[in-house]
Amino acid sequence: MLTIQNLKSKIAQSPYQAYVYSYPHKTAYRPLTPPVYLPELWAQQDRQALFLYIHIPFCEMRCGFCNLFTTVSHNEDFMSQYVRTLQRQAQRMKAVLGDASFARFAIGGGTPTQLPIQHLETILNIAENTMGAKLQEIPISVEVSPETATEDKLKLLRSHAVDRVSIGVQSFIDSEVLATQRRQSTTQVEATLTRIKEMGFPTLNIDLIYGLPGQTVNTWLQSIQATLRFQPEEIYLYPLYVRSLTGLGRTDQEWDDIRLACYREGRSLLLSEGYTQVSMRMFQRLEEGQGGQGSNISPLSPPSPLSPLSPSSPSPVYCCQADGMIGLGCGARSYTNTLHYSNEYAVGAKGISEILQAYIQTADESFDYAHYGFQLNAEEQRRRYILLSLLSDEGLNCASYRQQFGSEVYADFPEFSELLALNLAIKDKDILQLTEFGIERSDTIGAWLFSEKVQELMQDYELK
Repeated sequence: MLTIQNLKSKIAQSPYQAYVYSYPHKTAYRPLTPPVYLPELWAQQDRQALFLYIHIPFCEMRCGFCNLFTTVSHNEDFMSQYVRTLQRQAQRMKAVLGDASFARFAIGGGTPTQLPIQHLETILNIAENTMGAKLQEIPISVEVSPETATEDKLKLLRSHAVDRVSIGVQSFIDSEVLATQRRQSTTQVEATLTRIKEMGFPTLNIDLIYGLPGQTVNTWLQSIQATLRFQPEEIYLYPLYVRSLTGLGRTDQEWDDIRLACYREGRSLLLSEGYTQVSMRMFQRLEEGQGGQGSNISPLSPPSPLSPLSPSSPSPVYCCQADGMIGLGCGARSYTNTLHYSNEYAVGAKGISEILQAYIQTADESFDYAHYGFQLNAEEQRRRYILLSLLSDEGLNCASYRQQFGSEVYADFPEFSELLALNLAIKDKDILQLTEFGIERSDTIGAWLFSEKVQELMQDYELK
Protein backbone atom coordinates (compact mmCIF):
# COMPACT_ATOMS: atom_id res chain seq x y z
CA MET A 1 0.00 0.00 0.00
CA LEU A 2 1.36 3.43 -0.94
CA THR A 3 1.09 5.68 2.09
CA ILE A 4 2.23 9.17 3.09
CA GLN A 5 3.78 7.72 6.25
CA ASN A 6 6.16 5.30 4.57
CA LEU A 7 7.01 7.76 1.79
CA LYS A 8 7.83 10.43 4.37
CA SER A 9 10.08 8.04 6.24
CA LYS A 10 11.78 6.91 3.03
CA ILE A 11 12.42 10.49 1.90
CA ALA A 12 14.00 11.30 5.27
CA GLN A 13 16.62 8.60 4.68
CA SER A 14 19.48 8.58 2.19
CA PRO A 15 18.25 8.86 -1.43
CA TYR A 16 20.32 5.76 -2.20
CA GLN A 17 18.43 2.93 -0.51
CA ALA A 18 17.65 0.93 -3.65
CA TYR A 19 18.79 1.13 -7.25
CA VAL A 20 15.67 1.42 -9.42
CA TYR A 21 16.38 0.64 -13.05
CA SER A 22 13.54 -1.68 -14.06
CA TYR A 23 10.04 -2.76 -13.15
CA PRO A 24 9.32 -5.39 -12.18
CA HIS A 25 12.81 -5.95 -10.82
CA LYS A 26 14.60 -9.08 -12.04
CA THR A 27 14.65 -10.49 -8.49
CA ALA A 28 10.84 -10.66 -8.69
CA TYR A 29 11.06 -13.21 -11.53
CA ARG A 30 10.23 -16.83 -10.76
CA PRO A 31 9.88 -20.15 -12.65
CA LEU A 32 6.83 -20.13 -14.92
CA THR A 33 4.59 -23.16 -14.41
CA PRO A 34 3.69 -24.25 -16.99
CA PRO A 35 6.23 -22.59 -19.33
CA VAL A 36 4.74 -20.00 -21.68
CA TYR A 37 4.62 -20.91 -25.38
CA LEU A 38 6.25 -17.98 -27.15
CA PRO A 39 4.50 -18.22 -30.54
CA GLU A 40 1.16 -17.71 -28.77
CA LEU A 41 2.54 -14.92 -26.57
CA TRP A 42 4.11 -12.90 -29.39
CA ALA A 43 1.12 -13.44 -31.73
CA GLN A 44 -0.78 -11.08 -29.41
CA GLN A 45 1.84 -8.31 -29.66
CA ASP A 46 2.49 -5.56 -32.18
CA ARG A 47 5.60 -6.87 -33.92
CA GLN A 48 6.23 -4.06 -36.40
CA ALA A 49 8.59 -1.88 -34.34
CA LEU A 50 10.42 -4.21 -31.96
CA PHE A 51 13.63 -3.66 -30.06
CA LEU A 52 16.31 -6.32 -30.52
CA TYR A 53 18.80 -6.77 -27.68
CA ILE A 54 21.69 -9.25 -27.72
CA HIS A 55 23.52 -9.99 -24.49
CA ILE A 56 27.23 -10.85 -24.35
CA PRO A 57 28.17 -12.02 -20.83
CA PHE A 58 31.95 -11.64 -21.06
CA CYS A 59 34.27 -9.06 -19.50
CA GLU A 60 38.03 -8.70 -19.15
CA MET A 61 37.63 -8.02 -15.43
CA ARG A 62 34.98 -7.97 -12.74
CA CYS A 63 34.60 -4.46 -11.33
CA GLY A 64 34.07 -4.22 -7.60
CA PHE A 65 30.68 -2.52 -7.93
CA CYS A 66 29.32 -4.80 -10.68
CA ASN A 67 26.31 -7.06 -10.09
CA LEU A 68 25.58 -7.71 -13.77
CA PHE A 69 25.30 -11.17 -15.28
CA THR A 70 28.82 -11.43 -16.67
CA THR A 71 31.89 -13.62 -16.32
CA VAL A 72 35.65 -13.28 -16.63
CA SER A 73 36.08 -17.09 -16.72
CA HIS A 74 36.06 -17.76 -20.43
CA ASN A 75 38.26 -18.64 -23.37
CA GLU A 76 37.75 -18.47 -27.13
CA ASP A 77 36.32 -21.98 -27.28
CA PHE A 78 33.68 -21.16 -24.68
CA MET A 79 32.84 -17.90 -26.45
CA SER A 80 32.45 -19.84 -29.70
CA GLN A 81 30.01 -22.22 -27.99
CA TYR A 82 28.07 -19.26 -26.65
CA VAL A 83 27.81 -17.55 -30.06
CA ARG A 84 26.68 -20.81 -31.69
CA THR A 85 23.98 -21.19 -29.05
CA LEU A 86 22.89 -17.61 -29.59
CA GLN A 87 22.59 -18.38 -33.32
CA ARG A 88 20.35 -21.37 -32.53
CA GLN A 89 18.19 -19.24 -30.23
CA ALA A 90 17.90 -16.53 -32.88
CA GLN A 91 16.72 -19.01 -35.50
CA ARG A 92 13.97 -20.25 -33.19
CA MET A 93 12.95 -16.71 -32.24
CA LYS A 94 12.73 -15.64 -35.87
CA ALA A 95 10.31 -18.52 -36.46
CA VAL A 96 8.36 -17.51 -33.34
CA LEU A 97 7.99 -13.90 -34.47
CA GLY A 98 7.07 -14.53 -38.09
CA ASP A 99 6.46 -11.25 -39.92
CA ALA A 100 8.22 -8.81 -37.59
CA SER A 101 10.41 -5.76 -38.01
CA PHE A 102 12.88 -4.00 -35.73
CA ALA A 103 13.04 -0.30 -35.00
CA ARG A 104 16.24 -0.44 -32.95
CA PHE A 105 19.03 -2.75 -31.88
CA ALA A 106 21.58 -2.90 -29.07
CA ILE A 107 24.38 -5.21 -27.98
CA GLY A 108 25.12 -5.10 -24.27
CA GLY A 109 26.65 -7.17 -21.55
CA GLY A 110 29.08 -7.70 -20.11
CA THR A 111 31.32 -6.19 -22.72
CA PRO A 112 30.41 -7.07 -26.33
CA THR A 113 33.82 -5.96 -27.61
CA GLN A 114 35.43 -8.59 -25.38
CA LEU A 115 34.50 -10.99 -28.16
CA PRO A 116 37.15 -11.73 -30.80
CA ILE A 117 36.38 -9.68 -33.89
CA GLN A 118 35.11 -12.66 -35.91
CA HIS A 119 32.55 -13.44 -33.21
CA LEU A 120 31.55 -9.80 -32.93
CA GLU A 121 30.90 -9.79 -36.66
CA THR A 122 28.83 -12.97 -36.28
CA ILE A 123 26.64 -11.23 -33.70
CA LEU A 124 26.00 -8.37 -36.11
CA ASN A 125 25.19 -10.89 -38.84
CA ILE A 126 22.76 -12.71 -36.54
CA ALA A 127 20.91 -9.45 -36.03
CA GLU A 128 20.78 -8.67 -39.74
CA ASN A 129 20.65 -12.00 -41.55
CA THR A 130 18.89 -14.24 -39.04
CA MET A 131 16.57 -11.79 -37.25
CA GLY A 132 16.08 -9.50 -40.24
CA ALA A 133 17.01 -6.23 -38.56
CA LYS A 134 17.89 -3.63 -41.19
CA LEU A 135 21.07 -2.33 -39.60
CA GLN A 136 21.65 0.46 -42.11
CA GLU A 137 18.23 1.93 -41.33
CA ILE A 138 17.80 1.73 -37.54
CA PRO A 139 19.58 3.12 -34.45
CA ILE A 140 22.18 0.73 -33.03
CA SER A 141 23.98 0.96 -29.69
CA VAL A 142 26.96 -1.09 -28.50
CA GLU A 143 28.67 -1.13 -25.11
CA VAL A 144 32.48 -1.07 -25.11
CA SER A 145 35.28 -0.81 -22.56
CA PRO A 146 38.55 1.15 -22.68
CA GLU A 147 40.57 -2.04 -23.02
CA THR A 148 38.52 -3.71 -25.77
CA ALA A 149 37.46 -0.80 -28.02
CA THR A 150 40.27 -1.45 -30.47
CA GLU A 151 40.53 0.25 -33.83
CA ASP A 152 39.58 -2.84 -35.82
CA LYS A 153 36.49 -3.53 -33.70
CA LEU A 154 35.35 0.08 -33.84
CA LYS A 155 35.77 0.04 -37.63
CA LEU A 156 33.67 -3.11 -37.80
CA LEU A 157 30.92 -1.51 -35.71
CA ARG A 158 30.93 1.65 -37.77
CA SER A 159 30.78 -0.33 -41.04
CA HIS A 160 27.61 -1.98 -39.75
CA ALA A 161 26.01 1.42 -39.07
CA VAL A 162 26.41 1.43 -35.27
CA ASP A 163 25.61 5.02 -34.32
CA ARG A 164 25.88 4.95 -30.52
CA VAL A 165 28.85 3.77 -28.47
CA SER A 166 28.51 3.59 -24.70
CA ILE A 167 31.61 3.32 -22.54
CA GLY A 168 31.89 2.89 -18.79
CA VAL A 169 34.74 5.14 -17.67
CA GLN A 170 33.49 5.61 -14.08
CA SER A 171 36.38 7.92 -13.10
CA PHE A 172 39.35 9.70 -14.64
CA ILE A 173 41.26 9.45 -11.35
CA ASP A 174 43.50 6.37 -11.39
CA SER A 175 43.42 5.80 -7.63
CA GLU A 176 39.61 5.82 -7.61
CA VAL A 177 39.45 3.32 -10.45
CA LEU A 178 41.95 1.04 -8.71
CA ALA A 179 39.86 1.13 -5.53
CA THR A 180 36.96 -0.41 -7.48
CA GLN A 181 39.17 -3.38 -8.44
CA ARG A 182 39.15 -2.15 -12.04
CA ARG A 183 42.26 -2.09 -14.19
CA GLN A 184 42.45 0.83 -16.52
CA SER A 185 44.55 3.96 -16.73
CA THR A 186 43.44 7.46 -17.54
CA THR A 187 45.91 7.45 -20.42
CA GLN A 188 44.27 4.35 -21.87
CA VAL A 189 40.77 5.82 -21.42
CA GLU A 190 41.68 9.07 -23.12
CA ALA A 191 43.27 7.24 -26.06
CA THR A 192 40.13 5.10 -26.46
CA LEU A 193 37.80 8.10 -26.32
CA THR A 194 39.92 9.92 -28.89
CA ARG A 195 39.73 6.86 -31.15
CA ILE A 196 35.93 6.67 -30.80
CA LYS A 197 35.54 10.36 -31.62
CA GLU A 198 37.81 10.06 -34.65
CA MET A 199 35.65 7.19 -35.96
CA GLY A 200 32.73 9.57 -36.21
CA PHE A 201 30.08 7.76 -34.17
CA PRO A 202 27.10 10.16 -33.99
CA THR A 203 26.47 9.49 -30.29
CA LEU A 204 29.05 8.88 -27.60
CA ASN A 205 27.77 8.02 -24.13
CA ILE A 206 30.13 8.10 -21.13
CA ASP A 207 29.20 6.58 -17.75
CA LEU A 208 30.62 7.99 -14.51
CA ILE A 209 30.12 6.86 -10.90
CA TYR A 210 30.01 9.05 -7.80
CA GLY A 211 30.58 7.87 -4.25
CA LEU A 212 33.66 5.77 -5.09
CA PRO A 213 36.18 4.86 -2.38
CA GLY A 214 38.54 7.79 -1.83
CA GLN A 215 36.54 10.11 -4.06
CA THR A 216 35.82 13.71 -3.05
CA VAL A 217 33.44 16.23 -4.54
CA ASN A 218 36.43 17.96 -6.12
CA THR A 219 37.84 14.81 -7.73
CA TRP A 220 34.33 13.97 -8.95
CA LEU A 221 34.11 17.33 -10.68
CA GLN A 222 37.56 16.73 -12.17
CA SER A 223 36.23 13.53 -13.78
CA ILE A 224 33.26 15.39 -15.22
CA GLN A 225 35.54 18.11 -16.59
CA ALA A 226 37.74 15.45 -18.18
CA THR A 227 34.62 13.90 -19.71
CA LEU A 228 33.52 17.22 -21.16
CA ARG A 229 36.75 17.51 -23.14
CA PHE A 230 35.40 14.74 -25.39
CA GLN A 231 32.01 16.46 -25.85
CA PRO A 232 29.88 13.34 -25.42
CA GLU A 233 26.29 13.59 -26.58
CA GLU A 234 25.17 11.69 -23.47
CA ILE A 235 26.55 11.41 -19.95
CA TYR A 236 25.18 9.12 -17.26
CA LEU A 237 25.97 9.95 -13.63
CA TYR A 238 25.49 6.85 -11.52
CA PRO A 239 25.51 6.77 -7.72
CA LEU A 240 27.59 3.93 -6.30
CA TYR A 241 25.47 1.15 -4.87
CA VAL A 242 27.35 -1.53 -2.94
CA ARG A 243 25.45 -4.77 -3.42
CA SER A 244 25.66 -8.35 -2.19
CA LEU A 245 28.20 -10.71 -3.77
CA THR A 246 30.07 -7.89 -5.52
CA GLY A 247 33.73 -7.19 -4.86
CA LEU A 248 33.03 -4.05 -2.84
CA GLY A 249 30.15 -5.77 -1.08
CA ARG A 250 32.58 -8.31 0.37
CA THR A 251 34.80 -5.67 1.95
CA ASP A 252 34.54 -4.04 5.36
CA GLN A 253 34.72 -0.59 3.76
CA GLU A 254 32.95 2.21 5.60
CA TRP A 255 31.16 4.40 3.03
CA ASP A 256 31.56 8.15 3.54
CA ASP A 257 28.32 9.24 1.92
CA ILE A 258 29.12 12.19 -0.32
CA ARG A 259 26.82 10.99 -3.07
CA LEU A 260 24.13 13.64 -2.74
CA ALA A 261 26.69 16.44 -2.73
CA CYS A 262 28.38 14.89 -5.79
CA TYR A 263 25.05 14.57 -7.59
CA ARG A 264 24.11 18.20 -6.97
CA GLU A 265 27.49 19.60 -7.97
CA GLY A 266 27.70 17.35 -11.03
CA ARG A 267 24.20 18.26 -12.13
CA SER A 268 24.92 21.95 -11.75
CA LEU A 269 28.10 21.66 -13.80
CA LEU A 270 26.45 19.77 -16.66
CA LEU A 271 23.50 22.14 -16.82
CA SER A 272 25.91 25.08 -16.98
CA GLU A 273 27.65 23.35 -19.91
CA GLY A 274 24.44 23.16 -21.92
CA TYR A 275 23.30 19.64 -21.09
CA THR A 276 19.65 18.81 -20.48
CA GLN A 277 18.73 16.58 -17.56
CA VAL A 278 16.53 13.74 -18.80
CA SER A 279 16.38 11.75 -15.55
CA MET A 280 18.23 11.42 -12.27
CA ARG A 281 21.09 9.76 -14.14
CA MET A 282 20.95 10.83 -17.77
CA PHE A 283 22.15 14.12 -19.25
CA GLN A 284 21.98 14.87 -22.95
CA ARG A 285 23.64 17.49 -25.12
CA LEU A 286 21.36 18.50 -27.97
CA GLU A 287 22.63 20.08 -31.13
CA GLU A 288 20.79 23.08 -32.49
CA GLY A 289 17.55 21.98 -34.14
CA GLN A 290 17.11 18.82 -32.06
CA GLY A 291 14.28 18.32 -29.63
CA GLY A 292 14.57 19.49 -26.04
CA GLN A 293 12.75 18.49 -22.90
CA GLY A 294 10.00 16.68 -24.76
CA SER A 295 12.19 14.08 -26.39
CA ASN A 296 10.37 11.15 -24.78
CA ILE A 297 13.36 9.45 -23.22
CA SER A 298 12.81 6.75 -20.65
CA PRO A 299 14.92 7.31 -17.53
CA LEU A 300 15.90 3.88 -16.42
CA SER A 301 19.28 2.93 -17.75
CA PRO A 302 21.62 -0.04 -18.42
CA PRO A 303 21.47 -2.11 -20.64
CA SER A 304 18.35 -1.91 -22.89
CA PRO A 305 15.24 -0.67 -24.73
CA LEU A 306 14.00 2.71 -25.62
CA SER A 307 11.25 5.12 -26.12
CA PRO A 308 9.27 6.21 -29.14
CA LEU A 309 10.32 8.89 -31.53
CA SER A 310 9.43 12.44 -30.66
CA PRO A 311 8.25 14.70 -33.45
CA SER A 312 11.47 16.72 -33.30
CA SER A 313 13.99 13.89 -32.99
CA PRO A 314 15.47 12.18 -36.06
CA SER A 315 15.71 8.78 -34.39
CA PRO A 316 14.79 7.02 -31.14
CA VAL A 317 17.11 7.70 -28.23
CA TYR A 318 18.69 4.77 -26.44
CA CYS A 319 17.17 4.25 -23.05
CA CYS A 320 15.48 1.45 -21.26
CA GLN A 321 12.69 -0.93 -20.50
CA ALA A 322 10.12 -0.43 -23.26
CA ASP A 323 7.74 -3.25 -24.13
CA GLY A 324 8.23 -5.06 -27.42
CA MET A 325 11.79 -6.15 -26.68
CA ILE A 326 13.31 -9.38 -27.95
CA GLY A 327 16.29 -10.41 -25.85
CA LEU A 328 18.77 -12.97 -27.18
CA GLY A 329 21.58 -14.40 -25.09
CA CYS A 330 21.85 -15.89 -21.65
CA GLY A 331 21.46 -12.69 -19.61
CA ALA A 332 18.93 -10.93 -21.85
CA ARG A 333 15.39 -10.14 -20.81
CA SER A 334 12.40 -9.95 -23.13
CA TYR A 335 9.34 -7.77 -22.59
CA THR A 336 5.75 -7.99 -23.74
CA ASN A 337 2.93 -6.02 -22.14
CA THR A 338 1.84 -9.07 -20.13
CA LEU A 339 5.04 -11.04 -19.54
CA HIS A 340 8.69 -10.26 -18.83
CA TYR A 341 10.94 -13.29 -19.15
CA SER A 342 14.60 -14.32 -19.14
CA ASN A 343 16.95 -17.01 -17.94
CA GLU A 344 17.70 -17.18 -14.24
CA TYR A 345 19.97 -14.53 -12.75
CA ALA A 346 23.13 -14.72 -10.66
CA VAL A 347 25.99 -12.50 -9.48
CA GLY A 348 28.41 -15.03 -7.99
CA ALA A 349 30.86 -16.76 -10.33
CA LYS A 350 29.53 -20.26 -9.56
CA GLY A 351 25.90 -19.31 -10.17
CA ILE A 352 26.74 -17.53 -13.42
CA SER A 353 28.80 -20.48 -14.67
CA GLU A 354 25.97 -22.94 -13.99
CA ILE A 355 23.39 -20.77 -15.81
CA LEU A 356 25.72 -20.28 -18.78
CA GLN A 357 26.37 -24.00 -19.06
CA ALA A 358 22.62 -24.68 -18.96
CA TYR A 359 22.07 -22.09 -21.68
CA ILE A 360 24.67 -23.63 -24.00
CA GLN A 361 23.09 -27.07 -23.49
CA THR A 362 19.55 -25.81 -24.20
CA ALA A 363 17.73 -27.90 -26.81
CA ASP A 364 16.44 -25.98 -29.83
CA GLU A 365 12.78 -26.69 -28.98
CA SER A 366 13.20 -25.26 -25.48
CA PHE A 367 13.86 -21.81 -26.95
CA ASP A 368 10.18 -21.76 -27.99
CA TYR A 369 9.16 -21.36 -24.35
CA ALA A 370 9.62 -18.85 -21.55
CA HIS A 371 10.57 -20.76 -18.40
CA TYR A 372 11.32 -17.93 -15.98
CA GLY A 373 9.78 -14.50 -15.59
CA PHE A 374 7.00 -12.31 -14.24
CA GLN A 375 3.43 -12.03 -15.51
CA LEU A 376 2.00 -8.52 -15.34
CA ASN A 377 -1.65 -8.17 -14.38
CA ALA A 378 -3.58 -4.92 -14.94
CA GLU A 379 -2.27 -3.31 -11.75
CA GLU A 380 1.37 -4.14 -12.52
CA GLN A 381 0.97 -2.76 -16.04
CA ARG A 382 -0.31 0.50 -14.56
CA ARG A 383 2.52 0.72 -12.06
CA ARG A 384 5.08 0.08 -14.77
CA TYR A 385 3.60 2.77 -17.00
CA ILE A 386 3.61 5.26 -14.12
CA LEU A 387 7.15 4.48 -13.03
CA LEU A 388 8.64 4.74 -16.51
CA SER A 389 6.85 8.02 -17.17
CA LEU A 390 7.21 9.76 -13.83
CA LEU A 391 10.95 9.18 -13.42
CA SER A 392 11.75 10.88 -16.73
CA ASP A 393 11.63 14.53 -17.71
CA GLU A 394 8.44 14.00 -19.71
CA GLY A 395 6.51 13.20 -16.55
CA LEU A 396 3.29 11.28 -16.15
CA ASN A 397 0.68 12.39 -18.68
CA CYS A 398 -2.63 11.70 -16.97
CA ALA A 399 -4.57 11.99 -20.25
CA SER A 400 -2.32 9.36 -21.87
CA TYR A 401 -2.77 7.15 -18.82
CA ARG A 402 -6.54 7.57 -19.12
CA GLN A 403 -6.40 6.65 -22.80
CA GLN A 404 -4.18 3.63 -22.14
CA PHE A 405 -6.06 2.16 -19.18
CA GLY A 406 -9.55 3.68 -19.25
CA SER A 407 -9.29 4.99 -15.70
CA GLU A 408 -7.98 7.97 -13.76
CA VAL A 409 -4.53 7.71 -12.21
CA TYR A 410 -5.63 9.47 -9.01
CA ALA A 411 -8.56 7.07 -8.67
CA ASP A 412 -6.27 4.07 -9.15
CA PHE A 413 -3.56 5.47 -6.86
CA PRO A 414 -5.03 8.21 -4.61
CA GLU A 415 -1.81 8.31 -2.60
CA PHE A 416 -0.22 10.07 -5.57
CA SER A 417 -1.46 13.39 -4.24
CA GLU A 418 1.13 13.03 -1.47
CA LEU A 419 3.92 13.49 -4.01
CA LEU A 420 2.62 17.05 -4.35
CA ALA A 421 2.30 17.53 -0.60
CA LEU A 422 5.93 16.49 -0.07
CA ASN A 423 7.19 18.79 -2.85
CA LEU A 424 8.36 15.77 -4.82
CA ALA A 425 6.22 16.60 -7.85
CA ILE A 426 4.20 19.39 -9.41
CA LYS A 427 1.06 19.15 -11.54
CA ASP A 428 0.74 21.34 -14.61
CA LYS A 429 -2.59 20.76 -16.34
CA ASP A 430 -2.60 16.99 -16.96
CA ILE A 431 1.13 16.39 -16.46
CA LEU A 432 2.65 15.23 -13.17
CA GLN A 433 6.39 15.95 -13.10
CA LEU A 434 9.04 15.51 -10.45
CA THR A 435 10.52 18.62 -8.91
CA GLU A 436 14.27 19.10 -8.63
CA PHE A 437 13.96 17.63 -5.12
CA GLY A 438 11.91 14.74 -6.48
CA ILE A 439 14.38 13.94 -9.27
CA GLU A 440 17.24 13.47 -6.83
CA ARG A 441 14.98 11.10 -4.85
CA SER A 442 14.03 9.12 -7.97
CA ASP A 443 15.29 5.79 -6.64
CA THR A 444 13.30 6.27 -3.43
CA ILE A 445 10.12 7.21 -5.30
CA GLY A 446 10.61 4.37 -7.75
CA ALA A 447 10.91 1.77 -4.99
CA TRP A 448 7.85 3.31 -3.25
CA LEU A 449 5.86 2.61 -6.43
CA PHE A 450 6.63 -1.12 -6.37
CA SER A 451 3.61 -3.29 -5.57
CA GLU A 452 3.47 -5.33 -2.37
CA LYS A 453 3.71 -8.50 -4.45
CA VAL A 454 6.90 -7.35 -6.19
CA GLN A 455 8.43 -6.19 -2.90
CA GLU A 456 7.68 -9.53 -1.24
CA LEU A 457 9.17 -11.49 -4.16
CA MET A 458 12.30 -9.32 -4.10
CA GLN A 459 12.71 -9.78 -0.34
CA ASP A 460 12.31 -13.55 -0.62
CA TYR A 461 14.74 -13.87 -3.53
CA GLU A 462 17.91 -15.81 -2.74
CA LEU A 463 20.77 -14.29 -4.72
CA LYS A 464 23.13 -16.77 -6.32
